[in-house]
Amino acid sequence: MIKELAQDLVDLIFDWGYWGIFILMSIESSFIPFPSEIVLIPAGYLASQGQMSVFFIMLSALGGSLVGAFVNYYLAITLGRRILKRYGKYFFINEDVLVKMDGFFEKHGHISTFIGRLLPGIRQLISIPAGLARMNLGVFTIYTALGASIWAFILTMLGYFIGENQELLDLYLKEITIAIVILLFVLGAVYVYYQKAKIAKSKII
Repeated sequence: MIKELAQDLVDLIFDWGYWGIFILMSIESSFIPFPSEIVLIPAGYLASQGQMSVFFIMLSALGGSLVGAFVNYYLAITLGRRILKRYGKYFFINEDVLVKMDGFFEKHGHISTFIGRLLPGIRQLISIPAGLARMNLGVFTIYTALGASIWAFILTMLGYFIGENQELLDLYLKEITIAIVILLFVLGAVYVYYQKAKIAKSKII
């Protein structure tokens, strides 16, 4: 029933064209769970049929992803931090924890945001700790856009080239997701190694 409801919603929004993609990706990128696969893969298929433009699909997807991310970011700044300061003690979160989180995102917010935007189940949520830590908005925007663009491009191209073959689509999507997770793990390890080497070098100097 949920799957049918989602499909009906997608069909309705796609009648609105690129604005529909923008709206659905805004929802997907905010705190409302909504899989981007059911938006961008069909859009990619429509592009392969000449009914939509890959460029405008990407533009709509990126715009929507940023809007949804900004919603989470500003809600975390305006409400989340206030709530944590008031009730955080019940979850072992005090002012010291918030200060440490601020420091972490000031130093590592860019890589955390970029990696988070590409991880299933985390991409919608990474904006919340970034907002709680008051991460620099410009840096947050750049790395959110970068991660969101890569993911949107992958899904759109999947729909463009193999959108009709559901079995092959599921296989490739799973393999690509695993490959991305592995690559991000390697990227994270390289980043940690670089940061440790940088600290060690500064101590020597």
